[in-house]
Amino acid sequence: MQFPIQIAFKLLAIAPQMYIRDHAGQNLGYVKQKLLAFKEKVTVFADDTQAQPIYTIGADRVIDFNAEYHFANPQGVRLGSAKRSGMRSLWKAHYVINVGDTAAFEVHEESALVRLIDGVIGEIPLVGALTGYFLNPVYLVTRMNGTPALRMVKQRSFLESLFTIEKQADLDNAEQEAVMLGLMMIILLERSRG
Repeated sequence: MQFPIQIAFKLLAIAPQMYIRDHAGQNLGYVKQKLLAFKEKVTVFADDTQAQPIYTIGADRVIDFNAEYHFANPQGVRLGSAKRSGMRSLWKAHYVINVGDTAAFEVHEESALVRLIDGVIGEIPLVGALTGYFLNPVYLVTRMNGTPALRMVKQRSFLESLFTIEKQADLDNAEQEAVMLGLMMIILLERSRG
C-alpha cells in the first residue's frame, strides 16, 4: 500500500458507499453497506463493479454497544477484528484492532472537545448540516505500547466525507490489512459525525 490513503464516503447515496484509493488514485477497494441489516456484514470489493470480493467484515452479534467486527479474506481466513471500547467511546471514540487474535492497535480520537461540540451543534436543525465543514475529527492509530502508527484525518467537505490516512511508522502486510479494514469499519460506525 502506498500512503497516504484516501477514503471517500458518499453522503448523498441511498446506501452508504466508500471508495478507497492510494495517493496515485489507484483503486484499493469499494464498500457498499447494506441498509437495515439486522446483523452488520460488509463486503469489500476490488472496485465499484462489485465483481470481485476481497474482504468481509462481520459483526459477532446484532449491532449493539460492544459488537466486535471480524475481518476475513474471501476464503474465510480470519485476519483480525475491531471492537469499540465501552464507556470511553462516549467522550472520545476508542477502538482496539486485533491482528489475528492479538490486540495490536488502539484507535482513538485526538480531541474530546471536537466530539462534544459536534454532538451539541449537530443536533441544531440546519446548522447541524454544516458541522462536516467546520468540525473534523482526527483519529490516531497507535500500537498497544503507545507508538504512533497511522493518523486518519477527516477533511473539510460538504457533500461527501473524505478521510486521509497518513503513515507514521512502518507496518507489515498483515498489520496494514487489519488496520485498514478496522478504519473502514470505524468510518461506517462514526459516519454521522463531522
